[in-house]
Amino acid sequence: MPKLNENYQNLKESYLFSEIAHRVGAYTAAHPDKEVIRLGIGDVTLPLGSMAIRGLHSGVDAMADPGTFKGYGPEQGYLFLRNAISGYYARNGVCVDPEDIFISDGAKSDTGNISELFDADNIILIPDPVYPVYVDSNLMSGKTITYMSGNAENQFLPMPDRHIHADIIYLCSPNNPTGAVYNKSQLKEWVDYALENEAVILFDSAYEAFICDPGLPRSIYAVEGAKKCAVEFCSLSKTAGFTGTRCGYTVVPRELKFKCSDGRELSLHAMWNRRQSTKFNGTSYIIQKGAKAVFSPEGMAQCQENIRYYQENARLIADTLARKNIPFFGGIHSPYIWFECPDGMESWQFFDYLLGHAQIVGTPGAGFGQNGRCYFRLTAFGSHENTKKAMERFEALF
Repeated sequence: MPKLNENYQNLKESYLFSEIAHRVGAYTAAHPDKEVIRLGIGDVTLPLGSMAIRGLHSGVDAMADPGTFKGYGPEQGYLFLRNAISGYYARNGVCVDPEDIFISDGAKSDTGNISELFDADNIILIPDPVYPVYVDSNLMSGKTITYMSGNAENQFLPMPDRHIHADIIYLCSPNNPTGAVYNKSQLKEWVDYALENEAVILFDSAYEAFICDPGLPRSIYAVEGAKKCAVEFCSLSKTAGFTGTRCGYTVVPRELKFKCSDGRELSLHAMWNRRQSTKFNGTSYIIQKGAKAVFSPEGMAQCQENIRYYQENARLIADTLARKNIPFFGGIHSPYIWFECPDGMESWQFFDYLLGHAQIVGTPGAGFGQNGRCYFRLTAFGSHENTKKAMERFEALF
């Protein structure tokens, strides 16, 4: 009889979005005549830009020619894409060596898998509310988590407490689910804290392309010293609409070195490279050709056009909440709008109420942590038509 990983018993019975799908499925089966508008899961709806499509086609064509056919590629990603991403960072004023960039199938995989590099005997600091993958991936391996409180008082941007030591720190900016964004001085505090504690920051910047204020950092490496203490995760899912195409990247600087228990020095870059080479065969060549095209000037212009479309949806949602005097966060540098549930309702209660009375699907804040119990998240990834219709229903309801 196998001995199972009993840490799985510490997880919630179902993943947040699985529970949402279950409840929506039950409602639509019982009310087939009702039109349900989904503003819950953060999935894009606009098609890929023509440059990305052209890049994907070039990859497919290469596979049809014996002279250009590709088999197994480098687990770290093709250099043509790593160079393109390095150039993207440079255009945003940040220097990242292509050799420090690892191509993957998305930030979700990498933020989950990175926990393998760390022993269970670490103090792990995770904000609450938070993207569930950070929590669940650590619980799966038996790690203990310390939570730092994100709340309305600190604008859902928790800052370091010098009286608490941490070894591993998870940060997400722009934040999922709250839409809050750290400014440069706030990130500098976190970098200074990590360096003082010899800690590592796991920085999720999957939504950086939504930042429209040039004064806000789109990478933690905009902060001096960050390469000595931070790993950065990014994704084309929201930047370029690759949720179904799957491509992301993680930056692990070679400066990230820490002492082992026997006094030897270990490189996180070397460890991640070894992990990926052992457990990952690399992202598809075809997908990487499409991703490279995304980082061209024309490709990025097309991405920004789609992002502006979603930002207009966010404005529609935010304006509705403002008219109803419902406190909210996000919606400017993020596709997410995070707001207090009306009438003192808790989030799952509000989920059922909104679905039952207005046929709108959102995401209960409780799924992101204790501090989200009385909050709710809507996404801007629907169509203009559906977002407008949903907000008309919402306004009539309240």
